[in-house]
Amino acid sequence: MEPNRASRTAEYMALYRSMESARPRSKRLFTDPFAIHFLRPSLRRAALLARVPYLAKAVSWYADCKAPGARTSAIARTRLIDDVVMEGLRDGIRQLVLLGAGFDCRGYRLSGINDVTVFEVDHPATLAVKLSRLGRAIQELPANVRFVEIDFDRQSLAEALNERGFDPSQPTIFVWEGVTNYLGASAVDAVLRYVAGCASGTLLVFTYVHRCALDGSLTFPDAARIMRNLAELSEPWTFGFVPQELTSYLRDRGLRLVRDDDARQYRRCYFGKVAESMKGYDFYHVAVATVPAKI
Repeated sequence: MEPNRASRTAEYMALYRSMESARPRSKRLFTDPFAIHFLRPSLRRAALLARVPYLAKAVSWYADCKAPGARTSAIARTRLIDDVVMEGLRDGIRQLVLLGAGFDCRGYRLSGINDVTVFEVDHPATLAVKLSRLGRAIQELPANVRFVEIDFDRQSLAEALNERGFDPSQPTIFVWEGVTNYLGASAVDAVLRYVAGCASGTLLVFTYVHRCALDGSLTFPDAARIMRNLAELSEPWTFGFVPQELTSYLRDRGLRLVRDDDARQYRRCYFGKVAESMKGYDFYHVAVATVPAKI
């Protein structure tokens, strides 16, 4: 990401969430009324056009042509992560940490979230834009949300969170969406070890890309094109996992893998048979891990 500029990919995620929120209530997978406020004028126009029934399909078609699979993957993974978070809240967890929060508004839109302390952790440039845009959508920011500035490659997550009152002795839900693929191996390792040191029952839901899509050792449809697009945005992907190695990798760091779905699987889960015609982003995964009981 370029200095002093909010992430472009965070903006596109907001666009996809806004487009999904424009669908009929009976058909949408989630509602994010805040997403549209994070869009630059050209993307905001696209989001508004998506609210017009006879234009919505055209807008989705164009978005899918520009980045095959990105929109449908983003929508399905948003719902999957929402479901993981809501299940954790129903189980009594009362701390939610959004690592690399971007324009994620789970701290405002999820049911029952007002009773949870939410920590939004991200690069200062992205947080600054988020706070500015939120000011247009919310008269007063909720007291349960705390903003934590950090550069994952240069700063300690523990120190940044502790300064904002995070309690690692209490079970927590960590959401790490759309971040690992932008980091270095040491930064990913440090975050995972930190999460593993938190209370038993802590949940971590995170996304990652298949490492072979980065080095080209496996062929994924449109992967090379997407990599070129990201490079043009000055936001290239730098890190990935091999799915077959993830269980042992997490175990070595004190975490237990609960599930690991690629885009085909989580799209099928939420779109049903329609997902069979959705192509692209097969290299993108959502994984859920937990901190096991301390021995």
